[in-house]
Amino acid sequence: MRHQLASLILLAMAAATPAAAQQVTINFSQPGVAIGINVGEYPRLQRVPGYPVYYAPNVGTNFFFYDGLYWVYEEDRWYTSSWYNGPWNTVDPYNVPAYVLRVPVRYYRHAPAYFRTWRADAPPRWDEHWGASWTDRRSGWDRWDRRSVPAAAPLPVYQRQYQRERYPQLSQQIVIQSRDYRYQPREVVARELYQQRRAQYQETQAPGRRDASRSATSRDDRRGDNRGGPPVRDERGIPAHAKGLAKGHDDDRRGRDNDSRRDRDDDSSRGRDKDDKVKKDKKEKKDKKDKD
Repeated sequence: MRHQLASLILLAMAAATPAAAQQVTINFSQPGVAIGINVGEYPRLQRVPGYPVYYAPNVGTNFFFYDGLYWVYEEDRWYTSSWYNGPWNTVDPYNVPAYVLRVPVRYYRHAPAYFRTWRADAPPRWDEHWGASWTDRRSGWDRWDRRSVPAAAPLPVYQRQYQRERYPQLSQQIVIQSRDYRYQPREVVARELYQQRRAQYQETQAPGRRDASRSATSRDDRRGDNRGGPPVRDERGIPAHAKGLAKGHDDDRRGRDNDSRRDRDDDSSRGRDKDDKVKKDKKEKKDKKDKD
């Protein structure tokens, strides 16, 4: 009886705990989800008027940037990433930030067919689309004080230099972002993803992995410093006297150097022979004069 009473008390205490005081943990899918898009270069982002959200008018999908993360709505799913071309994580509809959900229909560049019956200047009717269960948990998502909209997060423009074949792998992304982007997100879902990325970054700092990450990032930086110039030649393992020689011409250059060296040696040898002959002739004349 006492055990049953204790259990009831614990249940009552849990029910009375305010939702804001409970710890929220969001489980993301593993990064690398294929979403059917490929953004080859850093997109042009424009601010949605009156919202702390950006959208990409030239990307052929529903592409947004909010609170330090990119957001894509495709095939009735929300995805997020800290880099403009992924890897992407799937986000449960219950956890998508309210300001992302509030973006008006007209800013969806690849809106699904069921958006057409909704007002272009109003948010999509997520409550109708996702049903009562979602609406109960996200009550008030479409009501906010437009006079107290938070400031938009700074755009991660450092990513412009990483395009196409220079686009970094996940481990390199973590290192680069930790170095070049200091923004701290407000939303729970964004903070959770940032914490996940920081944990992955700390793993890269383990012995062995740290050197590999630094090496990869250094290679990226070297390629970035050389943008617009001739290709950088990898001279690792080449003797110091041969570094800087154009590839394909090393043997010719060394051959010319050897020929020049031989010519100098021959000239020097001929000069010594001539001096010896002059000395010999003088000696013979002197000896003959002494005899006479």
